[in-house]
Amino acid sequence: MLPLPSPSPHDVADPGQAEAGDQLIDWALREMPVLATIRERFRAQRPLDGVRVSACLHVTAETANLARTLQDGGALLRLCASNPLSTQDPVAAALAASGVPTFARRGEDRDTYYGHIAQALAHPPALTMDDGADLVGILHTERPELLGGIWGGTEETTTGVVRLRAMARAGVLRYPIIAVNEALTKHLFDNRYGTGQSTLDGLIRATNMLVAGRTVVVCGYGWCGRGLAARARGMGALVVVTEVQPVRALEAVMEGFQVMTLAAAAPIADVVITVTGDCNVVDRAHLERLKDGAVIANSGHFNDEINIAALDDLAASVRQVRPQVAEYRLRDGRRLHLLAEGRLLNLAAAEGHPAAVMDMSFANQALCVEHLVLHHDQLAVAVHDVPAAIDTSIAELKLAAMGITIDRLTAEQEAYLAGWESGTS
Repeated sequence: MLPLPSPSPHDVADPGQAEAGDQLIDWALREMPVLATIRERFRAQRPLDGVRVSACLHVTAETANLARTLQDGGALLRLCASNPLSTQDPVAAALAASGVPTFARRGEDRDTYYGHIAQALAHPPALTMDDGADLVGILHTERPELLGGIWGGTEETTTGVVRLRAMARAGVLRYPIIAVNEALTKHLFDNRYGTGQSTLDGLIRATNMLVAGRTVVVCGYGWCGRGLAARARGMGALVVVTEVQPVRALEAVMEGFQVMTLAAAAPIADVVITVTGDCNVVDRAHLERLKDGAVIANSGHFNDEINIAALDDLAASVRQVRPQVAEYRLRDGRRLHLLAEGRLLNLAAAEGHPAAVMDMSFANQALCVEHLVLHHDQLAVAVHDVPAAIDTSIAELKLAAMGITIDRLTAEQEAYLAGWESGTS
C-alpha cells in the first residue's frame, strides 16, 4: 500500500539544469504551432482555472509545452514520469523551476517511480492524464479513497487504452476516460510517423548500426509497426513482419513485406524490434534461435515484450558495451544485444517522437482535458473516443499552420451525399 505523502514541491535530478531545459522546451515549441494556438486561447480564457490535474507522462520537451499550456489555462498540475528511462532531466528541472510540481529522474528505480506517482496524486485530483495507465491503476488499487472526487481522465497510448478497456470490461473502472490514443490525429500520425522515425533514431544512436542491408524483424503491424516497417525499408533494411492478427498480416504482405512466424524469422534476424503492447513476444524459444550478434529492442510501452528473465537465465555473462547496449553472452557462445533494458527504445536511447507530431497528440490532450471540465457530468463511466469535432479541429489547425488549404463541399455536393435518390444516369 502506498503511503499518503505530504505534497512535495518537486523531485528532479539537478535543479541547476533549468536554463538548459528551457532551451529544449523553446526549441520544441517552434514545431508545435497547434498547441501554441490552444495555449494562447487558454491563457486568455482560463478554462481550467483551479482544476487539480495529476499527470503521469513522459517528461520531455514536448510534454513540457503541454504542461505549460495546462498551467496557462489555470490547471493546478502535478506531473510524474511514465517511464524510468524517458525523462529528460533538464526539462524536468525547467518545469519545476516554472512552478509545475514535477517528479521525474532519468534512471529512477522502481520504488522511486511509484513514489513519484504517489506525489503526483498528493493533491486529490479532479482529472488524470496517463501514458500507460499506471497512475489509473494505482488509483484503483492503492488510493481508492480519491476516486470519488475524480471527474475523468485521458490516456495517451495504446497499451494504456488496452488496460483501461480491460478494467471497463471487468466492471472495475470508476470514472470516464477519453482514449486520446484513438484520435485519428493521434494514432495515424504519432504512432506511425513518430514511432517509426524515433525508434530507428534510438536504434542508430544506441548501436551506430548501418541499417541498410540488415534484416530487421518488426513484431506487430499496428500503427506503430506500420511506421517502423516503412521507415526501416526506406533506410534499406530487409524487413520481416510478424503478426498474430490475420488481417494485419495480410496487409503487411500486400505492402510488400515478408511475413512469417518469429520462430522462422529469428535465425535470419539482425535486429528484432517489438511494438505489440503484449508480453513475452520475444520468448525463450526465440532467444534460443537468434544468431550471434543479433540486436533485440522494444518500442512498446512496457518492458514486458522481451522475456528478459529468460535472457538472464540463458546468459553466462552480461556486460555493458555501450551506454544503451547490454551484451548477453550465452552459454553456447552466442552474443545477443539488448537495447535500453528492453524499455521504450525511442525515448530511452533517443528523444522520442519529433515535436511536430506530438503537436497534434498534445493538442488532443489539452482539448480533451477542457472537454472533461465542461462535460464530465454527461459522460458515463467508460472508455470514450475523442469527440470528432476535436479531431477535425486539430487537423484543420495543423493544415493551417503548414500553409495548406483544402477544398470544401458545395451545398449541392452536401445534398448529394445526404440523399439517396440519385443513381446511374
